[in-house]
Amino acid sequence: MTSASFPVPVDGLCHLSNETRMIATPWSRMVRGIGLGQYPVAYDPDAAARIRRTFALLSAKGADSNSYTRFSRLLADLVLSVADPSRPLRRSDVEQDLGPILDTVRAEENPYFRVMAGCILMDSFAKLGLDKGLLVNAETDFPAEILAVADSIAPDRIKDENAGRHGHYEKLSAYSAVFLAMGQLGLKERLVSGRRNYVRESLGLLEKIPAPFFRGRGGAVLLSVISLLGYERFIFGEGRDHIKEVLDHLDRADELNSPPAFPQPMSEAFPKVYPLLTMLNAIAMSGRAEEYVAYRRDRLAEAKELMGRITPVERTHMGLYYIIALHNLGRLDDQVPDLSGLVEDIVGEWEHIDPGANYFLNGIAYAYVIQTAMLTGRMDLIGDKTVERLVDCFPDLDRTDDDRVNRPYPFAYALNVLGETGRSHLLFEPRDAYGGATPMSWVIGRLSEGGSEEQRLYMLNHALLGYALRMRGPERTETPLSRGFRFR
Repeated sequence: MTSASFPVPVDGLCHLSNETRMIATPWSRMVRGIGLGQYPVAYDPDAAARIRRTFALLSAKGADSNSYTRFSRLLADLVLSVADPSRPLRRSDVEQDLGPILDTVRAEENPYFRVMAGCILMDSFAKLGLDKGLLVNAETDFPAEILAVADSIAPDRIKDENAGRHGHYEKLSAYSAVFLAMGQLGLKERLVSGRRNYVRESLGLLEKIPAPFFRGRGGAVLLSVISLLGYERFIFGEGRDHIKEVLDHLDRADELNSPPAFPQPMSEAFPKVYPLLTMLNAIAMSGRAEEYVAYRRDRLAEAKELMGRITPVERTHMGLYYIIALHNLGRLDDQVPDLSGLVEDIVGEWEHIDPGANYFLNGIAYAYVIQTAMLTGRMDLIGDKTVERLVDCFPDLDRTDDDRVNRPYPFAYALNVLGETGRSHLLFEPRDAYGGATPMSWVIGRLSEGGSEEQRLYMLNHALLGYALRMRGPERTETPLSRGFRFR
């Protein structure tokens, strides 16, 4: 297989949109639901039918009893209907379909998920070019409604292996999503011009996230969004510098001794390099890169040293973060003089990784490997064997209960990256590894009733929504917000 066999939407770092440069890795998209629908392509009726069949399978499994899955199904159907050039929708048609979608958003009991759903809806409106007057009018002010929901997000409510370590991480992440969505709709002035300055309030949450890992990773997204909106003055003005404060907190990681827990054992360097790389990307967007990369120490030398200390499989996760951050900083050439060699090392690691060994460390490694190859223009490094090993790995995640209930996590990553590289159809065709069933039907068929045990099932919804939103057509590229930003 050659790179020409993959109809990839981008072929090298110089072709990346601003949205991709800010949200290049699948974590924000699959876990947080921001930046969905990158790399728009032409409408594909076969792919649209696959998406609708998948939601029908989820509904048959009882997952529609969950308001978030129901919301995702209804929104995906609207997105696909708008994108379908053979059936142009009138404004009244969109308005009619919007009513039930708004109802499902409001029915979501978890305030964080209600915010996430609302933000995905607003982002979809912006990317599809739909009339925002359907969301903001005399009867409804949906953006204000979603912004208000963020107030009800309490600290330390995330139910995962880091329960109790997050502080206000979830509320800060919600603000990041709301700010981005409102910016997409052209409503960013609301955040700073009313009775409350939400940007200033959100920055105040940073010091309420105790663990350096979560403050750095979550803070980097918030800081990036604020820079995208053009409100950098709140980051380093008003007598404080929030970027420097976050970097100071990362420097205290050993002293604070509050490392995150991961599903598999990780190297001591991994929880240090991850937030640093995300912060380097935020620094690239701030317009003050030279000041921050030299703040108290050489941050690029620190990143290089930490990258050298993580394990090879961890490097498959972090390699793309590292490359994108350096590219955005304008420092890729001097920091990585042999980019091809680095990419070959990262991508070549697939031969030594069993993607079915566990759902996290190994389970999402192939998605990062393939995406790293795509974004650096090296799809020649990805062959049939790589893709087929990923597609056929999911039955192996029956090894433990933890892997089984978290199977939607790596499966969502796989659907996302295979969609981007033109190979998603493999998940919808019968395969021997699944006893003649399709991987999609097999995975959904083995969910608990209603998906009640699979806390990360929502990530599959995000992958399907992102897949649908990409089909809005290549002419609908960047929104005005993203297009108007300049990396300095």
